[in-house]
Amino acid sequence: MTFPLGHDAQARLLLEAARGGRMHHAWILSGPSGIGKARFARAMAMRLLAEAAGPPIDGQEFDVPEEHPIRALLEAHAHPDYAELALLEKDGALARNISVDQIRGLQRLIQSAPSLSARRVVVIDSADDLERSAANALLKNLEEPPADMLFLLVSHAPGRLLPTIRSRCRTLRFDPLSDEMMRVALSRSDARPKPEEIETLLAVGEGSPGRALRYAGLNLDEIEDILRSIAVQGDGDNRQRLALAKMLSGKAARPRYEAFLERAPAFIAQAARGREGAALGKALDHWEAARHLAGGAVILSLEPGAVVFEIAGHVASLASGGR
Repeated sequence: MTFPLGHDAQARLLLEAARGGRMHHAWILSGPSGIGKARFARAMAMRLLAEAAGPPIDGQEFDVPEEHPIRALLEAHAHPDYAELALLEKDGALARNISVDQIRGLQRLIQSAPSLSARRVVVIDSADDLERSAANALLKNLEEPPADMLFLLVSHAPGRLLPTIRSRCRTLRFDPLSDEMMRVALSRSDARPKPEEIETLLAVGEGSPGRALRYAGLNLDEIEDILRSIAVQGDGDNRQRLALAKMLSGKAARPRYEAFLERAPAFIAQAARGREGAALGKALDHWEAARHLAGGAVILSLEPGAVVFEIAGHVASLASGGR
């Protein structure tokens, strides 16, 4: 497990707090989705557990050496002082929430003494997914934390968490990555996007490698070019909208269609940022309409061609928006 790029300052802060005996018992790792918060939490848990158990780790890097025994235990999901909660998978689908039973399952770890060192770690990915009863059960553990227990709560929207949970945690903010860090992250990813694809992925990722990689391999460049042309020229004869609708219809085009549903409203939102006054209000109205249609298209089994044509019409409205 390696620390994700671009988060060295956060890693240094937590490690210095732990080494100085100032580690708070619970942290909310907050920031946009897809920038590496969960991976950071797992890597930090590994590093803290390795340092607590020994042997000492030499060097200035944050990663735990491959030969370290604690790393081997964690990678084998066999470390007795570590637990991770996430959405469970059943019949090929993820549960909607992290359940209260999953939180109750932490009691063995919480009520027993640490096995390998004077530290125990719980990672929750993400706390946003806790059902209400699970959040209340977690709160009880945060109110009376055991000694040497550390909770790392990943959150994409901490404002949605219970205020009582937020009040018992410290917040560590994670920002979107710079373009430089994004290029490195994308080039090192398993998807290995082509060099000519990376610039488009940078634009749609907005500092989030996870978001960008959802579009890798889908030839999003072609869709982006059409959207930009429609936004500038307006597509008065509907030719480009019809071509886009045809391109994204059919079973084989399903992955690109779903990428379009996610990307097109964001495209309108990005365009709205450069507008003011009435033009801004108009763009936001079209963004809201496109977002609403895109959000229900798959659930309601709407005809893809018609959906694409209508959403592209909202993009075309940008041509007459002005500033």
